[in-house]
Amino acid sequence: MSRIPTPPAPSKLAFVPFVSVADMMRLVNTLGAEQVITELAGYIEQDFRRWPDFDKTPRVASHSQDGVIELMPTADSDHYAFKYVNGHPGNGKSGHQTVTAFGVLSSVATGYPMLLSEMTVLTALRTAATSALVGRYLAPKGAEVMAMIGNGAQCEFQALGFRALTGINRIRLYDIDAKATEKAARNLRGQGFDVVSCKAAAEAVEGAQVITTCTADKQYATILTDNMVGSGVHINAIGGDCPGKTELHPDILTRAEIFVEYPEQTRIEGEIQQLAPDHPVTELWQVMRGEIPGRRDARQITLFDSVGFAIEDFSALRYIHDKIAGSDFFQPLDLLADPDDTRDLFGMLTRAG
Repeated sequence: MSRIPTPPAPSKLAFVPFVSVADMMRLVNTLGAEQVITELAGYIEQDFRRWPDFDKTPRVASHSQDGVIELMPTADSDHYAFKYVNGHPGNGKSGHQTVTAFGVLSSVATGYPMLLSEMTVLTALRTAATSALVGRYLAPKGAEVMAMIGNGAQCEFQALGFRALTGINRIRLYDIDAKATEKAARNLRGQGFDVVSCKAAAEAVEGAQVITTCTADKQYATILTDNMVGSGVHINAIGGDCPGKTELHPDILTRAEIFVEYPEQTRIEGEIQQLAPDHPVTELWQVMRGEIPGRRDARQITLFDSVGFAIEDFSALRYIHDKIAGSDFFQPLDLLADPDDTRDLFGMLTRAG
């Protein structure tokens, strides 16, 4: 009786560290969300300060009547990274998340993936880290109160980020869905925040030095009107992220000093899609390098027209890759074919049979 040959065991080069949702949650809960956001912000700031080192391109987006699916790639001389992410505002009706994502960090030298990671939780963390990092440069000195308009999945992360990086602990909440506000208020009070639930956006912004807008509907919306924004306010506009989706009245934009990640992408997807293509904006990497000032005076209105850029995801993947080294916060995934003879892929296949 002939023996069935045992398939050859994969070599160590076949395995890629995979961080699942469960692994990511264990990591974040072990370290604490505010520590993770703070450390992520440090990685993002490092990479923004070496902005010219990166290949940069607007994300590749596939739009449909239901939402958008995007690929966000970037690379420096050592690493290549991309994120796959969707945005489907109607998903909640069917029990699906509005936004889901995963990402890959690879070696430029070999082309081999070094990390495969969930990025639904990680994107929420890195978005909060980016917002709060920018807030540290642009928010008025001594800011104590943030209005949070849009109380969905990103809300609590934004609050944690601003507390960790700027010290803000008083949050005023508003959402057209009262249940979303109830959820956010419950979660934030559980984290020690001083929370006020409001019945209108105009009420939420009263007394706030920072205003964060984060709504999901894919439409030209007016979440903030011009009369709601006084002098000295910092606006963290993170809801607009694709063509045809905005949150701010154009008159606010003409009064504010506008800061962006990557103009070529923001002019297509951000609040400034409402303005002339040559409307002046300031690139944040230049602020972080000290080449251009951020907030210049107490009365200035600053606006972070945030759409999310691939370098932030690169930073987040780089952070997670470093953080899981020597830990059990990942699983080895048999992802890459690795024959004994690099030229004999077919031989490896047949021997396995």
